[in-house]
Amino acid sequence: MSSAATCGASRFSGRGVTLIELIVAIAVLSIATVSILGLLSAIAVRSADTLIREEEVTLASSYLNEVLAKSFGNSGATQRPLFTAVGDYNGLKDNGAHDQRGNAVSGLGQFQVAVKVTNGALAGVPAADAVRVDVTVQSPSGVVVLVSGYRTRYP
Repeated sequence: MSSAATCGASRFSGRGVTLIELIVAIAVLSIATVSILGLLSAIAVRSADTLIREEEVTLASSYLNEVLAKSFGNSGATQRPLFTAVGDYNGLKDNGAHDQRGNAVSGLGQFQVAVKVTNGALAGVPAADAVRVDVTVQSPSGVVVLVSGYRTRYP
């Protein structure tokens, strides 16, 4: 028993990891971990940018739908809750998103919204009977989204 145990013990006692092998393994694992975390970080940043852009597009579309739902022309109203025509919205600037009644929309106070209404030219429609509505939304990071639509005078 003693010769077999001694022989077996000496066979396994020589096995192990040297200090250099351990340092190399730690370095390789560190590099792999940093690379993976860098990739995940980049994906997270792009994901946040996409979310902000999606919020901007949704906000701009909401404003555009509100404007295009109004009648053609200009009623002369100066307060948003009283706007009844598309032309009333020309020059509207909101610091933070607001609903049709002028109430601030929670969570969207950091966006800047501007509406511009100009004469628009469409094929087959006289220039006096068409307007182009541009809604611009800017995020705090400076990303700008522009959504446009046309409103025509029709019977």
